[in-house]
Amino acid sequence: MRHAIPGLLAAGLLAVAPAHAEVTRFELQGAPAPAFGGQEFGPGGRYERIAARATIALDPTDPRNAIIADIALAPRNAEGRVEAVAEVVILRPAEAQRGNGTLLLEVPNRGREIIGQLMNDLPGANGLAKGTDPGNGHLMRQGYTLVWVGWQADIAPGQGMRLAAPVVPGVTGPSREEFLFDHTRSPVTMPLTYPAATTEGATLTVRARAEDARQTPAGLSFRFLDPMRVEITRPAGFDAGALYELIYTAKDPVVQGMAFAAVRDVATFLRREKGPQNPLAAGQRGTVDQAILTGISQSGRFVRDYLHLGFNEDEAGRRVFEAMLPHIPGTRRTFTNARFAQPGRNPTPHADRLYPADQFPFTYAATEDHLTGRRDGLMLRCRATNTCPRIMQTDSEYEFWGARASLLVTDTRGNHIDLPPDVRAYMMTGHPHFAAAQAVAERIDRCTLPVNPLQAGAPMRALLAALEAWLREGVEPPASRYPTRAAGTLVPAAGLYANLPFLGYRAEVGPAQLVDSTAMPPVVKGEYTVLVPRVDADGNAIGGVRGPVIEVPKATYTGWNPRAEGFAPGALCYNTGAVVPFAATRAGRQTDDPRPALEARYPTPTAYAEAVKAAAARLVAERLLLPEDAAAIARAAEADTLARLRR
Repeated sequence: MRHAIPGLLAAGLLAVAPAHAEVTRFELQGAPAPAFGGQEFGPGGRYERIAARATIALDPTDPRNAIIADIALAPRNAEGRVEAVAEVVILRPAEAQRGNGTLLLEVPNRGREIIGQLMNDLPGANGLAKGTDPGNGHLMRQGYTLVWVGWQADIAPGQGMRLAAPVVPGVTGPSREEFLFDHTRSPVTMPLTYPAATTEGATLTVRARAEDARQTPAGLSFRFLDPMRVEITRPAGFDAGALYELIYTAKDPVVQGMAFAAVRDVATFLRREKGPQNPLAAGQRGTVDQAILTGISQSGRFVRDYLHLGFNEDEAGRRVFEAMLPHIPGTRRTFTNARFAQPGRNPTPHADRLYPADQFPFTYAATEDHLTGRRDGLMLRCRATNTCPRIMQTDSEYEFWGARASLLVTDTRGNHIDLPPDVRAYMMTGHPHFAAAQAVAERIDRCTLPVNPLQAGAPMRALLAALEAWLREGVEPPASRYPTRAAGTLVPAAGLYANLPFLGYRAEVGPAQLVDSTAMPPVVKGEYTVLVPRVDADGNAIGGVRGPVIEVPKATYTGWNPRAEGFAPGALCYNTGAVVPFAATRAGRQTDDPRPALEARYPTPTAYAEAVKAAAARLVAERLLLPEDAAAIARAAEADTLARLRR
């Protein structure tokens, strides 16, 4: 039995004995409070917000925990366990019977809640987690119980949801920081992830592109301002996009890999703990009977790591999450479960390439790494324990250029492979890495072409509904919509856009490399085949979930955008795509642009709106768009047509 500490329950301080759950204390940070000013959300009713701190205590000898880097060296409590404290936020229906019974746990992205931007069309982060802005209210109308668990130990207190993890005392070793400034100021002061143990032996190099040799030119210098900050003076001859690499001896590594156990154990506690200390316990308000783990971008990569490392099995051998929904991870994972980890690192086409965040295995089924002979897969461990979830992975088109997404559906040589039957994959055709619903096409200094503003909220809402039906009713979700070799929609980059030379595409793509991270600096030992989506005559990708904006286009939408002069030209911008509109008239079309003008595509004022309406209806029939979103898209097209008629 687990018991609340007498006298502390009223204050919101709750303790749990560590039998079959490694949450030993669950402290409410004040009483549950009305969220969103008490607003009603149709069937979901009103919502309450709960903030808490969860203490986990891990047995480092348990095989389920022993995989955590350095846990055997970490300080232990009186019971011989290693402790960490995670910040937790819960949004629950105020009346349990109005909830849908599903716990949707979003892994925070750099301490932030961003699922509200994706599913609820919020303009910015944290509106849901703070209970201040519901956006369009979609997730609340569906009755989800939303949970966030802090997992990053390198977030400063008060700067986002975080994990207070233990430091391993007396350990030093090499650590590497890579800086991409995208400006030309000098000198510049930068924080370090770990404190310097000594300033002796530290080195700083610079290179214009990731594939260039490291240099130490005249004018390049640095000095430690203190153990956690370095000042870099930049040399002449290198632009804003140059890469600076500092290697130094660090100390005090954090047991950052406890992040995975924190998500596992808090989710298990909220689902399984029966006592009054659990705000979601049976009989309490907010009861749940199934759980989905989701993450976006960095935290989508965390979800893939969580699965690969076997953390979907709790300490009692039970499945933790019935489903996982990693959004825009590509085939990357995270640099989390390692000594001197840096979970915020983001391998892109230009920067952070050599961090061990995107190494084999790349896909869910077990495959062989032809460069090493190693065989592995993201689901290998959960298959052995019968704890695998159902999976929907969703990627933008950018992930094929910036996150090696093709390796989700190919082997390491680029040959077609099938996804397992309990996995679906969907590409958001034409989309950049991530955009808010309010985004517009605009230019930014580091990119050559206008930045692509497409947002994935509408198809993601439909896919979440399909995932819910898959879990609740056993209804198979839509078939995967992902470019593949077998369908002829996944091809080499060479020659792509050959009919559209004015776009300036030069077959650039972020490589997938075998990296020896034991060397310092890391050494590239080989490359895997990376492919990209095949495009039509307009330059829009053929495969994936083609929304009305692609089916009835007014522009070319790409998942890539070249870096501009002064910002490492020739490389690709990170996290962005491009949008290049069609000419309005035949007379206004430039001579090297073969794309038909708008007047040739949509000969009558209402032709465009009717085509959009038909495309949206097809997606509704395919369960890739909800009827309410289809109606909104149709209204927007009609409004656009009306505005044009009034000009």
